[in-house]
Amino acid sequence: MGFKEGDDDAHKSKEEASQTQTLCLHAFSDLSHLSPAIFVYLLKECYACGTRKATAKFRALQQQVLLALHNSLPSAPATFVVQSLYILPLLGPAYTEGFSHLVISSLRRWQTIRSITTDSSEARKIAAQLFLDVVAGYVIHQERILIKLLEVFDVGVQDIENALCRSEMKSGSVDTAKAFLEHYIFRLIESQSYMTAVTLFEHFSIRQSGQAFLVKMIEDKEFKAAEKWATFMGKQMLCVLVQKFIDMKMLKNAYEIIKTNNLRQEFTYVYHICKESSLKKLAEKGCWEVAEKRTNNDRQLLQYLVYLAMEAGYFEKVDELCQRYSLEGFMKTIDPETMPSQTRYLHLNELVVDNIIWVDEVEGLRSATSHIEGCKVVGIDCEWKPNYEKGSPPNKVSIMQIASEKTVFIIDLIRLFKDEPKALDSCLKRILHSPNILKLGYNLQCDLKQLAHSYGGLECFKHYEMLLDIQNVFKEARGGLSGLAQKILGAGLNKTRRNSDWEQRPLSQNQLEYAALDAAVLVHIFRHVRSHSQPESVKGGQSNVEWKSYIISSMDDTKKPKNTAKKKKKFHNRTGVSSQSN
Repeated sequence: MGFKEGDDDAHKSKEEASQTQTLCLHAFSDLSHLSPAIFVYLLKECYACGTRKATAKFRALQQQVLLALHNSLPSAPATFVVQSLYILPLLGPAYTEGFSHLVISSLRRWQTIRSITTDSSEARKIAAQLFLDVVAGYVIHQERILIKLLEVFDVGVQDIENALCRSEMKSGSVDTAKAFLEHYIFRLIESQSYMTAVTLFEHFSIRQSGQAFLVKMIEDKEFKAAEKWATFMGKQMLCVLVQKFIDMKMLKNAYEIIKTNNLRQEFTYVYHICKESSLKKLAEKGCWEVAEKRTNNDRQLLQYLVYLAMEAGYFEKVDELCQRYSLEGFMKTIDPETMPSQTRYLHLNELVVDNIIWVDEVEGLRSATSHIEGCKVVGIDCEWKPNYEKGSPPNKVSIMQIASEKTVFIIDLIRLFKDEPKALDSCLKRILHSPNILKLGYNLQCDLKQLAHSYGGLECFKHYEMLLDIQNVFKEARGGLSGLAQKILGAGLNKTRRNSDWEQRPLSQNQLEYAALDAAVLVHIFRHVRSHSQPESVKGGQSNVEWKSYIISSMDDTKKPKNTAKKKKKFHNRTGVSSQSN
């Protein structure tokens, strides 16, 4: 019986809440017959009755208020809103700021839709008086709401003066209003509310404070407020700020201000230091094309980029830049002793690779597939054109490299998918779905995910058999595949062409060799692991038999792999990679 009564109470409570919400929404449909006090009360009730999450309720209520302003108060919406702002603090701190933001933002959107308002003058008077009452502590609003009040109702010094005259029942002047505002702003500065103080200085066009104020903000690490203040004050103050940042070794902050405010001539040295730092970071990532664009044809920066290319051993880029920008004379002046020493990198001929075969038509694809099906182990890698636009999706995989002991096939996925998608799907299924071929990769999950994203309609990229990610075997923390090649084979990989344009046709010889090497080196690292004990320099390496436990027997859609001893045993029997093998 008690349960039934409780159930009835809950049902009754829900029904009452629904009726209250219906009443609130009905009232919102005609604000012309509501006072601001009743509006604020209904606003709270409507919010309290909602069953959705707070953010969703807030947005729905905001839309409802906007519609109400649009339909019911075409003549005096601004006045109605500012009168509501007077009453909202009575709801308490839990509601005041949120609801104040709600009604102000609703009015802003309404003003965007209806550019002409007939009550702006009256609303501005009330807003100015509300500002004075908030400053005096008669009405409680947060500083952020106070700033929005001034901005939305366009309250100026003259409006503050008029409000002061009405409050004190005497005549005043603009100087009186400015003195009042300055007194309030300096109180904000004393309480370290720098951003609010700067915003008020800017809003009322008061320029009384100077360099001392800027220095105080910097000392208190209020850098955004300091930059806003310096921007408002002008070029001289901006130069002071830049110099302060330079003295504090905050070159990135200094550079951003120099660039944004066209102060390059005043700080040429710093500008170039920061630009060179940016170019170096791009070069380290292999983003040479982006780095070249960032030079903006500045000869000094182009020369620095040539040095970076020389340091990276990217000598074809050196030649390309020198020819394009006529830097041959600059190259002749370089002292050979000052040139960076060339790092030794692994070459294809050291891996005894006889052929690099470009595959972009069906007959070549079928021939490559037949060759690969006769292999026990192959290395697989992919390349795609980098996308430098933040937030935009990556480009499609351009090529897939499949390497045997002495041959590397480079498959033009873009061309074959366009011309012969069925043949491409069929041939790659024979390779990727085969349990008789061990497919090696490095950071395989990334490549497989990108293949599925690029060619989701193909069945060949939805299932895989017999995968081994070399990265998992060694768990190298630094250097990636290049670092691993250095430790195992005695030389690293030149990664300077990693971020080149892989969609250009034909690919350059350097691109072909780079792509081929990335796949071929996997086979030779694997062969070394099977044939030799791992050197002591390979930290964290497993014993020479443990690599078998990392074989992924079966994987669908790059999801959770299946690893079964039975399938691995079959693989060892078919391929001859026995469990006793080194």
